[in-house]
Amino acid sequence: MTSMYCRVATTQRELDDALKVRWAVFGDELRLVEGKAPPTRREVSCFDTLETTVHLVVYAEREPVATLRMLLTNPEVALATGGRLGLELEQKLDLSGLAAPGRVFAETARFCVLEPWRHSEAVAHLQAGIYAESRRRGVTHWIAAANLDTDSREDAGVMARVAAHRGWVSPRWKVRVTAPQASPVIPATPFYTPLERERAEGGNLGGLRMPRAPSLFARKMGARFVAEPLYDASFHRFTLPLIAALDEIPESTLERFRALGGVLRRAG
Repeated sequence: MTSMYCRVATTQRELDDALKVRWAVFGDELRLVEGKAPPTRREVSCFDTLETTVHLVVYAEREPVATLRMLLTNPEVALATGGRLGLELEQKLDLSGLAAPGRVFAETARFCVLEPWRHSEAVAHLQAGIYAESRRRGVTHWIAAANLDTDSREDAGVMARVAAHRGWVSPRWKVRVTAPQASPVIPATPFYTPLERERAEGGNLGGLRMPRAPSLFARKMGARFVAEPLYDASFHRFTLPLIAALDEIPESTLERFRALGGVLRRAG
């Protein structure tokens, strides 16, 4: 049986492992990164090296197979952007209404798993790892944007309606999109079939498919969607912003985390 565990990246090599996994998924497999492939085959962002950034890497034996990035609030970024929290999503969403005593927000992003490991325990190890690290750092809420696997504005709108139909839209939180991006006039990656769109137009939303990411976050982590679909021009995909309260993660998910045992390893 393959030994699998999650680590907080604390060394240059572990950070490099995270960036390589990101490129393997976003660059090589999904072709979401535009332009010529970098010679280093790493997917890198200016947020990756901040002191307030946490990278988690799941290893199968010694092979990195999954990663996730968590951004903690950053005063330097907030000052430079005029925001309240200093998170990357604050460049596209008005998060000013989220700050309050007792709330500690963090942004999770770059959630990816190598294709051969996508149906293994790697996903659970990654979720359990970020939960444990967030609790250790006093984080109370996550904010993120779930990938909708399409560049079609019409299909993204249908997904938002399906999410509402399933009770996945938050009755508590509402976030305004401040910097909408122009999406393609003719989508290259539609998600629904013409028949499915016709069903949606008629209000028949039951049984319509949803992409894996929003379904996973809503069902397993108790996340609820808080804004209209947001186009990510860098990855050419629509996303659906969400908030998850750590205190509201389903008990079934927490039981699974506990069953994994001490999944989060730290240096030393």
